[in-house]
Amino acid sequence: MPEPDTARERRNNSSSLRRALSILLFLADNDGHPLGATLTDLAVGLELSKSTLLRLVGPLREIRLVDQDAETGRYRLGPQNALLGQLYLERLDIRRIAAPLLRGLVKEVRETVHLVAFEPPEIVYIDKVESPQAVRMHSRIGSRQPAYATATGKVFLARATDKVLDAVLAAGMPARTPNTITTAERLRAELARVRDLGYAVDDVENEPDIRCVAAPVFDHTGLVTAAVSVSGPATRITPERVAEVGKMVAETAHGITAALGGTTPGN
Repeated sequence: MPEPDTARERRNNSSSLRRALSILLFLADNDGHPLGATLTDLAVGLELSKSTLLRLVGPLREIRLVDQDAETGRYRLGPQNALLGQLYLERLDIRRIAAPLLRGLVKEVRETVHLVAFEPPEIVYIDKVESPQAVRMHSRIGSRQPAYATATGKVFLARATDKVLDAVLAAGMPARTPNTITTAERLRAELARVRDLGYAVDDVENEPDIRCVAAPVFDHTGLVTAAVSVSGPATRITPERVAEVGKMVAETAHGITAALGGTTPGN
C-alpha cells in the first residue's frame, strides 16, 4: 500500500529540519572555518549536494540564522542566534532545573541538600531538600552564612577574582568553631585544594557538629553560577565518607551545569 501523502510530507519535513539544523551546528564549529564556510565546505562536511544546501540555507538566511558575506560568499551564523541565546539565558530558572537532581541526591546521600547563590561576602540558600532522617541540619531558604567558613562559599571563592576574594578577606574571618579557617594564607591554600578536588569541605568550620560538602555549578561562560551542598551531622558525614559524598555532589552539580547549557572549565 502506498504511503499516505501526509505521512510522507511529515517524514520529508523532519529530514529537512535535521539537515537545516546540521548546517547551524557546522557553522557553530569555528575550528576549521573561523571566517565562515563556503558552499563547498558545507557540501563536503555535511555530505549533502550543493543544490540541497542552497534549498535549506535559503530560509535560514531569511530569518538571519545564517548570513552570507557579500564579497566572499562564505556562510556564517547570523545575529538571530545571539537573540535566541540571550532569551534562553534570561528565562532559565535554575531552581526549577536543579530540583529533580537535588531530590535525586537526597535519595542517594540521605542528608540535607542546598542550592546556594553567592552575594559576597556571604552565601545565600536559594533552595533546599530536607534529609529524610529525624536528626538533620536546620536551615531555611533565604538565610545567609559567611563564605569563608562554608563549603559552598569556598566553591565560589576558589574561582573568584582576586578583587572578590580580597573583599571577603577584608570583611573579617572570625572563628565560628574551633575548626574555622581564620587566616588568608590558610584560606588561599584551601581554595587551591578545592580547585584540585572539584569539591569543597566545611569540616565543622561554620556550625558545631555539622560537616558539609559542596561542588560548583557553572554557567555558559564557565563561571560559577551556583553551588550544591550536602550538609549533615558530623557523626554521619564522617571524614572517611567525605570523598564518597564529594563525588556524588560533584556529579549532581555537573548534571545541573549540563542542564543549564553550562561549561565546566579546567583547573
